[in-house]
Amino acid sequence: MSGLLAGKRLLITGIITDASIAFSVAKLAQENGASVVLTGFGRMSLVERIAKRLPEPAPVIELDVTNPEQLAGIADKVREHVDGLDGVVHSIGFAPQSCLGGGFLDAPWEDVATALQVSTYSYKSLATACLPLMGRGGSIVGLTFDATKAWPVYDWMGVAKAGLESASRYLALHLGERGIRSNLVSAGPLRTMAAKSIPGFEQFEEAWAQRAPLGWDLADQEPAARAVCALLSDWFPATTGEIVHVDGGYHALGA
Repeated sequence: MSGLLAGKRLLITGIITDASIAFSVAKLAQENGASVVLTGFGRMSLVERIAKRLPEPAPVIELDVTNPEQLAGIADKVREHVDGLDGVVHSIGFAPQSCLGGGFLDAPWEDVATALQVSTYSYKSLATACLPLMGRGGSIVGLTFDATKAWPVYDWMGVAKAGLESASRYLALHLGERGIRSNLVSAGPLRTMAAKSIPGFEQFEEAWAQRAPLGWDLADQEPAARAVCALLSDWFPATTGEIVHVDGGYHALGA
């Protein structure tokens, strides 16, 4: 077996459709020699159907990251398919509609708490749930959207992503002694199911494509997926707590 991820055993969350970044990650990972196990939430039959579109059909485990029992059982369920994990991909985010689209000042705490639990705290929850399966050289990779700036309509999801970016640094701190890395990929806007659920998200699209120094394809998940796969590989053995921008260079520009 050959490839960047030859022999790697990966758990990949967050596939909803074949437009999901996580789907591109799973496809590339398999093409580069990895064994892949997926998790799904809610529409399991849809996730299972999409999983069959991968180069190799992948097993799908149901996982609600807000459910302590499911988190506690994830290691045993993964062991039914692989004998351990070398990498975990966190591609999970959700905010109630009140938290998006310009309602920042009015969103109630109950809704904000949901956004933070699903989009931020779950990064730590997923990592610790998978620790029994991971050893030295392991890699945890999450997906963010540049949280150093306030974006129109992104509102509390932006705050949740800022928390995610901080949580990744703390995971890097606390898992470093185990030889496990934690890094994030900050992708530019992509026309995923998640993006389509954000009212007014198209405000980002035209400006991004025009201003990014390298240009930006709103429908191409592969550049972000490649960065995730690189961080899962052995090619970044001393990199942790990092955020790799895959946004055409947009983040580097001022006005």
